[in-house]
Amino acid sequence: MFNDRDYQRSKANGREPGMIIVTGGAGFIGSNLVRKLNENGREDILVVDDLSDGTKFRNLVDCTLQDFMDKVEFRRLIETESFLAERIDAIFHEGACTVTTEWDGRFMMDNNFTYSKILLHYALRHKIPFIYASSAAVYGNGDIFRELRQFEAPVNVYGYSKFLFDEYVRNILYKAGSQVVGLRYFNVYGPREQHKASMASVAYHLNQQILSDGKVRLFEGSDGYADGEQRRDFIYVEDVVAVNLWLQAHSRVSGIFNVGTGNSYSFNEVARAVINWHGRGGIEYIPFPEQLAGSYQSFTEADITALRQLGYEGAFTSLDGGVRAYLDWLNQSCNE
Repeated sequence: MFNDRDYQRSKANGREPGMIIVTGGAGFIGSNLVRKLNENGREDILVVDDLSDGTKFRNLVDCTLQDFMDKVEFRRLIETESFLAERIDAIFHEGACTVTTEWDGRFMMDNNFTYSKILLHYALRHKIPFIYASSAAVYGNGDIFRELRQFEAPVNVYGYSKFLFDEYVRNILYKAGSQVVGLRYFNVYGPREQHKASMASVAYHLNQQILSDGKVRLFEGSDGYADGEQRRDFIYVEDVVAVNLWLQAHSRVSGIFNVGTGNSYSFNEVARAVINWHGRGGIEYIPFPEQLAGSYQSFTEADITALRQLGYEGAFTSLDGGVRAYLDWLNQSCNE
């Protein structure tokens, strides 16, 4: 991990550290990554994003950037080899359409697949470490979550766009001359996700429901699970950022890896954690939406064996601890 001591050492050796590019840097994971880079002494950061949703600027108010560039302009410059930077230390590609209910396949493939290929080849040509966001959605409704082709069967076009790019990376990884890492995020929750609306985490929505209605709402049983007993691997966003930065510091590592806690929790457990934080509220179960039938993951649990075998030893935040930290931040932000 590059920190202030490393920065000063670089200057003493007559070498300035290069720029770090974070696509989707005004979004959820991207802005948390920018903030942590700042804490580690890095301010030479180019954030690339689409601020058509202007509310996302709030995610960057407490961050320090070197520059900001609109996604469309950045893509044009990369495609035409017109993007000039004396040195780029890394590209963190967090930008994507993450709306799992979006069925415009042309848009999804252009945004998540074609754009990612353009950035990947730019990084390979210039030997820039490239760390990108994949997703647990590639696994679909399976019950084994291991980074192998036989366990991958996405059930929506979002998952397919991520799966196809992972496959593309696998097919060229053997000849890559610089780091390429795909990180399959499981259910990430934490600060700076308010702009995601319906795609925000379960913890976020349950908190909002307690505040407005005094109770939380969960889906009734589905896929053989009892009411609220559908299970996901919920991972706190700070842990996701930590994995990204560890991999940046280990630039010889390439591959595709799961990023989850390795444990699944029921939606009822998340609800109880939120209710306990507020000290009030109950659970109401609502009918499972017909439009989600067949395209909903009722169970996820990351197999993180490959990540651990790399040497990553970081601890993952417990569900109770993560929900407490998140609600502390979220409700403080709402009251300011």
